[in-house]
Amino acid sequence: MRDEKTRTLGRAAAPGSSAAPATRGPAAVPAQEAPRWLGPLVVVAIVLAALNLRPAITSLGALLEETRAGLGMSGTVAGLLTSMPALCFAVFGVTAPRLSRRFGPAAVVCAGMAAVAAGMVVRSCAGSTGGFLAASALSLAGIALTNVLLPVIVKRWFPDRVGTMTGLYSMALAIGTSLAAAATVPMTRALGGSWRTGLLVWAVLALAAVLPWLAVAREARREARRERGGGPAAAPSGAGARPADTAGPRVTRSRTAWALAGYFGLQATGAYVTMGWLAQIFRDSGVSADGAGVLLALTMVMGVPLAFVIPRLAGAVRNQGVIVVALGLFGLTGYAGLYAAPAGGAWAWAMLLGVSNCAFPLAITMIGLRARSAAGVAKLSAFAQSTGYLISLPGPLVIGMLYQHSGGWDLPLAVMAGLMVPQMVVGVLAGRDRTIEDECAMGD
Repeated sequence: MRDEKTRTLGRAAAPGSSAAPATRGPAAVPAQEAPRWLGPLVVVAIVLAALNLRPAITSLGALLEETRAGLGMSGTVAGLLTSMPALCFAVFGVTAPRLSRRFGPAAVVCAGMAAVAAGMVVRSCAGSTGGFLAASALSLAGIALTNVLLPVIVKRWFPDRVGTMTGLYSMALAIGTSLAAAATVPMTRALGGSWRTGLLVWAVLALAAVLPWLAVAREARREARRERGGGPAAAPSGAGARPADTAGPRVTRSRTAWALAGYFGLQATGAYVTMGWLAQIFRDSGVSADGAGVLLALTMVMGVPLAFVIPRLAGAVRNQGVIVVALGLFGLTGYAGLYAAPAGGAWAWAMLLGVSNCAFPLAITMIGLRARSAAGVAKLSAFAQSTGYLISLPGPLVIGMLYQHSGGWDLPLAVMAGLMVPQMVVGVLAGRDRTIEDECAMGD
């Protein structure tokens, strides 16, 4: 069932959509169709935003040692810095629905991209650890808002292509992640060797993303004004609807919302552990440092094509449980292989875990599918991502403690393999063909 507040750009609206005639008293005022150029521009804007969702994090990871030395940063502060992304995603992401209702999702994403760029510029110039942390938090806040609202943008402007559009921006996100991880160090050397320059250069990509979002946000505001002028029944498709329409369901009353939050948190735990510890696992098994880095890159690169394929597949079926289980089994096999023969089958285990980590684009796709309205997607996205990132916070730290106290990787790998079981269970529950609006209505 299509939400009456969504509109497909560049096409005639479906029956029951916001393109249906709005009424003011006895006279009907036809809703105006969006300009033809807006659809392609929104696609470009979404892709550019997605490209910027991880370089602020992975570029710093590549230059963390140089940054620590340059700022005199202690090991404790460096540990805090590596835990900041998940914390900021949880804290700032929860504010996205309210900001979206007040200013419109496009305007908030535009501001988010500006915050990402500003934070990266300021931190590259920071002379103290405190200033560096504050600037990093600014960038992460912008990423958090965009994380939550991109599914809303997709649901609102491309309601009949949720899987395809989610796949497109998930693939762009994977490309941005891999590119920043692989290119930051050689690019820093080519630009003179300063870690400040190496971090600063990624701000250019964020600034490029601001430009199309300025145009999209401006057009969304114009459309909202036109439709408000057309009568109280009209609902803006780009800048946010009236408060009564955007209050959305109370997601905490939905079992699907809780299941999706659990799935998001457990897959994020696996992803952060993989990014933080996989190279060390391979090195401890006898693989060279360069070889371990290549294997980690392979794990991340696996997500580029699959991040496009899996959301399209998920959007084509009514129940995503089978995909959840398949990805979970890839992860179980990968961890079992690392336990039994980490060096002997290193390439196979790296690829299997790369496939398993594609649970992220699947979770994002399910957020768009488990709510009928754009307001529902906004609330569900904020709840699932914020709660999920809180769930993931202790994961890398706990695995590190187990590694340190057990003296090896057997126990940590057993724990990670064990976590795949509840991940599959809650994922199957989240993948059932139902919406949070229906569940909340049944609870009234």
